[in-house]
Amino acid sequence: MFSVKGFSKEIYNSRKMITSLAINDFKMKYAGSFLGITWAFIQPIVTILVYWAVFQVGFRSGQVEKVPFILWLMSGLIPWFFHYEAMTSATNCFFEYSYLVKKVLFKISILPIVKILSSFFVHIFFIAVMLLIFAIYGEYPTIYSIQLIYYVGCLIAITIALSYITSSIVVFFKDFGQIVGIVLQFGIWVTPIMWNYKMVPENWRWVFKMNPIYYVVEGYRDAMFNHVWFWEKMNESLWFWNLTLIYFVIGSIVYKKLKMHFSDVL
Repeated sequence: MFSVKGFSKEIYNSRKMITSLAINDFKMKYAGSFLGITWAFIQPIVTILVYWAVFQVGFRSGQVEKVPFILWLMSGLIPWFFHYEAMTSATNCFFEYSYLVKKVLFKISILPIVKILSSFFVHIFFIAVMLLIFAIYGEYPTIYSIQLIYYVGCLIAITIALSYITSSIVVFFKDFGQIVGIVLQFGIWVTPIMWNYKMVPENWRWVFKMNPIYYVVEGYRDAMFNHVWFWEKMNESLWFWNLTLIYFVIGSIVYKKLKMHFSDVL
């Protein structure tokens, strides 16, 4: 059964190995290409510019929540980029590191964490870029901005919880990786990232609030310009952490049930 204390202790004891593998994974991901790790930053930047051009220039979107559209858009897209990249990478981690999975003494339970940490390096850069662009527009960090640390933790927690489910299942059902990709592509549209959830009738908003990534996206916006503390949304916070814990428990059960057979099918 899943134990937060036991899981945290295992991660802490393996922290040096996780960090080392994550740094190596980050470097190797773009090894051999002319621009190298620069590609990790180019694609998200281009995506943000494309969405900005389509929605603000093309559709002439005005201010949202009293800030320029580009700031509102960035604060939603940046956490989504991390979640998308981390989930995609972590889902296939046992395939990518199959040579480690077959080693009896290696703790393969850290592999999803390795892939998520590798993706997190890029996320740190984009948080810095976001803060810089906000400052250029005259929106400077406030005391509320410190909540970014909390919401980054939320994003990492839900991604880890989900990745143990997806990475365990995909070993035996390879098509599941494609399903995860489709769900993630669909997810960017059902999560209020490029549209304001206030457009939805109030009696239907609870449907979108059930999505844990909604909590994180709105949290980034609360930290950057809405100026709302997370404890002011206690019901949503409790829902998020209860749901994350449930995913952790499911992921723990699925992983423990299937890991003994990983080496047989990889």
